Amino acid sequence: MSPSDPSPRPSLDPAPDPSTDPVRARRATIAKWTLIANRVGYLFVALAMALFFMAFVFDFNATMATLIIVAFIIGCALLAPSIILGYAVKAAERDDVEHGL
Repeated sequence: MSPSDPSPRPSLDPAPDPSTDPVRARRATIAKWTLIANRVGYLFVALAMALFFMAFVFDFNATMATLIIVAFIIGCALLAPSIILGYAVKAAERDDVEHGL
């Protein structure tokens, strides 16, 4: 290509605008949902702990044991994937920053 050729060249800038980058948009959506799942998961674990102490003080019967187990299982089911995905999103963002994207 000669220097006098006026044809446009493709951009060599590898960093697209974050607001239009579909990968970053999807990553932001995942980060939002993992934050919500984290909060709800910890809420269920706290509920299980509160129910346990209430059952310990008042009456530890089968209904309370069932409620404690259900709350704890829901909390763990929400927390396990949300913590892993949260770390994955943070690592991907850190990698993008390190590579100048």
